[in-house]
Amino acid sequence: MNSITIPGNSTDLFPLNGASANANLNRLGGFGSDLYYDRANNVFYGLADRGPGGGTIDYDIRVQKFSLDVDPHTGAISNFSLLSTILLTDAKGKNFDGLDPVKLNGNPTILGRSLDPEGLAIAPNGNFYVSDEYGPAVKEFTPDGKLVREFTTPKNLLPVDDKGNVNYTTTDDSVKFVSGRQGNRGFEGLAINPDGSKLFALLQDPLTEEGSPDGRSSRNIRLVVFDTKTGQSTAQYIYPLESIADINDRIPGTNNDFKSTQQGRNIGISAITALNDTELLVLERDNRGVGVDDPLSKNPVGSKRTFKIDLTGATDVSNIRLAGSNVLPAGVTPVSKSLYFDIAAELKAAGVLIPEKMEGLAIGPKLADGSYVILVATDNDFSVTQNSTGLQFDVCSDGTQVPLGTSCPSGTALLPSYLFAFKATAEELHGFIPQESAAVPEPTAITGLALAGVSGVWLKRRREKGEQ
Repeated sequence: MNSITIPGNSTDLFPLNGASANANLNRLGGFGSDLYYDRANNVFYGLADRGPGGGTIDYDIRVQKFSLDVDPHTGAISNFSLLSTILLTDAKGKNFDGLDPVKLNGNPTILGRSLDPEGLAIAPNGNFYVSDEYGPAVKEFTPDGKLVREFTTPKNLLPVDDKGNVNYTTTDDSVKFVSGRQGNRGFEGLAINPDGSKLFALLQDPLTEEGSPDGRSSRNIRLVVFDTKTGQSTAQYIYPLESIADINDRIPGTNNDFKSTQQGRNIGISAITALNDTELLVLERDNRGVGVDDPLSKNPVGSKRTFKIDLTGATDVSNIRLAGSNVLPAGVTPVSKSLYFDIAAELKAAGVLIPEKMEGLAIGPKLADGSYVILVATDNDFSVTQNSTGLQFDVCSDGTQVPLGTSCPSGTALLPSYLFAFKATAEELHGFIPQESAAVPEPTAITGLALAGVSGVWLKRRREKGEQ
């Protein structure tokens, strides 16, 4: 295993000068929403989320295209080079914005250009598929970022408030949701099958009403399959989160255990990638580790793991409600699931602090011995937090909070983000069918040379199977 550190003050290629997190400037913010490897063109795409401030700061949504050097024998990554910054726009050329729908549109029933991007996949023709947490929704864009179409979200996933209205807000805690996705828990993972005919979209956590007393106590997340030709969903399956009891067993003592109501809220999925038409890798995590809410990592980490799942034999629950129970009804079979590798254990063994938000997952280049690189990207939330009144602050590595755009104390810096590389043998990736995308023309985007200030560090690799 090895990693690349991307400093918190790194900038993208947006045409503004400065690394402040203020409105629409160009702090890079990592690739924590998702990561995608285009193996036909040997380039990577990264997606940050809705920008700094959790939907309270105006931010033009963008995709970052970059390259890495990958050692063909060890899989070590180095030489991060940002190639282009691609802004996402609607059909009229207006930018999609990270602002909460109420703040952007003045109406919680209108999604409009509000976009909280969390998943990224690329079609054989080079188009981007982006999943959205606000909706939840899936949108398709051209390689230069122009909206092509929106997929049809299954009605049972749409957030409905206690007045019976579809309500897309995520920043108003006074709104009571009664069904559909939980607040800020929409489509977190997005993957495409090898021939590009299917998209797999996975919610971050259970639906509001699907649990006892609600989704916060449930393990059962919905995975939606879309037909890319029609934009319609064809099936829904249940993905079971790891049980809170098993996660708590890995935490020393009991003082820091997760509560039962945190099962379907503080534990969730972050990213998915397809192995073939029925098997996928899923990145699952808790909300602990180094991040803007805990820069010194005082709370013990319980879960940063990847699982292999198989849809074969799972029940289509498109027309089945799971309200009022944390147990699946008789006759409903979830996707099969097994541990693939434990990211937290790997990092702990290497003496590395564990970041909170591991949000991007991609199967990278094939190596000389037939193995593959698996990459995991982290999200540093643009190194920005906010207080109870919504006032924003930059977060420094010693935990100090300073006004946006001001300097951290001497010897400290903004929280960085990371790219981690793991090596997986062909046997460990049994069943993997690489997607071969057609070469596409360079998009009209903001381009540039290598990003300054990016460093790589080699770490000792130790796999869970005992390989030394």
